[in-house]
Amino acid sequence: MRAAVRTSPLAVAALVLLLLLLVIVRLPWAGDLGMHAATIERLRHSLVRPGNPLVDADTPSPYYSPWMLLLGCLARVTGFSVFVVLRIGAVVGLGLLVTGVWRYVRTLSARRAAPALALLCLLFLWGPVLFAWSGFLGLNSLALTVSYPSVFALGLAFHFWAWLAGAPRGPAGWGTWLGLGALWAVILLCHQFSGVVASLGALATVIAARPDRAVWARLGGGLVVGVVVLWLWPYYDFFALFGAGEDLESVHRVLYRDPVGRFGLVLVGVVALVVRWRRDRWDPLVLFFALGVMVFAVGGLSGDYSWGRVLPAALIPAQIAAAVEAVEPRALRTGWVCGLAGALAVGAWTQVGTVGYVVGRGVLPDAVAEKYRAPWVGYHWITPWVKYGDVVMARTFPARQIPAYGAYTVAPGYPDFFLADEGRRVAAVRRYFAAGTSAGERREIVRAYGVRWVVDRGERLRGVGGLRVVTRGPGGQVLYAVVR
Repeated sequence: MRAAVRTSPLAVAALVLLLLLLVIVRLPWAGDLGMHAATIERLRHSLVRPGNPLVDADTPSPYYSPWMLLLGCLARVTGFSVFVVLRIGAVVGLGLLVTGVWRYVRTLSARRAAPALALLCLLFLWGPVLFAWSGFLGLNSLALTVSYPSVFALGLAFHFWAWLAGAPRGPAGWGTWLGLGALWAVILLCHQFSGVVASLGALATVIAARPDRAVWARLGGGLVVGVVVLWLWPYYDFFALFGAGEDLESVHRVLYRDPVGRFGLVLVGVVALVVRWRRDRWDPLVLFFALGVMVFAVGGLSGDYSWGRVLPAALIPAQIAAAVEAVEPRALRTGWVCGLAGALAVGAWTQVGTVGYVVGRGVLPDAVAEKYRAPWVGYHWITPWVKYGDVVMARTFPARQIPAYGAYTVAPGYPDFFLADEGRRVAAVRRYFAAGTSAGERREIVRAYGVRWVVDRGERLRGVGGLRVVTRGPGGQVLYAVVR
């Protein structure tokens, strides 16, 4: 039994990582991939003033992070396509995440199987209802977001926590603490929501260590360095993001729905946290969990639903606690391992459709295929005609993908806090596609935004003057050229 506990997690974790590497080869498209691809495209063409990543406007953007800047430099130097660069970034992000989990769990347990089992808990200990969101580490979610900055930021966060866990106890000088402060700032700049999770984990780690006065002084110095780095970052005003909450609440309200279905299996980890709390009132995982639950609950009660993105700060410590407690010898006498294995099996079955991103839906058994969610098709079919910098009139869904190929859209496919005329642009797109809009008003909109192309589904624009059909794409979509 003990030999199985030591070896099985390592073998299963290796297979899961192989699956994720094969997913990266396919790079399924869903969610925000187009935004990140567009960001790299803008940086490839201009590192100094890339402008808005989605629309033809000279505005800052929080997507211009240190990580995206590195990937933009890679694209510029190598000439690789943006999707090749995203694959490279995905491999780096996944490697950073796995090594970060290994390092952090080693600060909590010396058991050989603990890091591998913790990785499996992070991927599978979720719920019986499939859930995918950037910054949430379920297997299906990770498969779709592995090339996102959130994965890179969470990987850095685990390394940050591991480094921070040893600093108060060791002979860490000012250099270590100042470096920790700079790393904290980089995480926040790369993905703001994951940066908040990293901050709560860091706070829990420091409180649990109960450092002496000298350490608190160095910690203060590290915080000052971090704030300075945030203030000096030239691509966007980090502190202006504190005023962006109202634009994000409706998007994030869904995070407070069906918590049992989406996260119910994490209760196994909550039980483990109770065991750890009874053993040590200053346990870092318990403190981390308490901080995460508190912030998440305040967001729900106050209607600040974007605070729901802090939920990984409650999930991660519970998932890791489940793994760490399972490898302890006393757990083998209580049946804890069997209970955890059952919960992991349920979570794995919920997310088994992820295999379809490697082999395709057609070869999956019917029971597995039902759990498969097809990725987006993309808009590569317009690229023979639509060139970099062209402006395309498109509705919200295609507007989330078209900028990945270098074009702009009239209105952004995602909320943009720094785009002052976002509302006017959205209204212009709505008016253009409305059935009762006159030909003159459509021409005025086309002129105002320099539109060269129009993408729409079906024949809804049949008979509209000033348009010429160029080609047809998947799902009955049509690319029109604007005839001037």
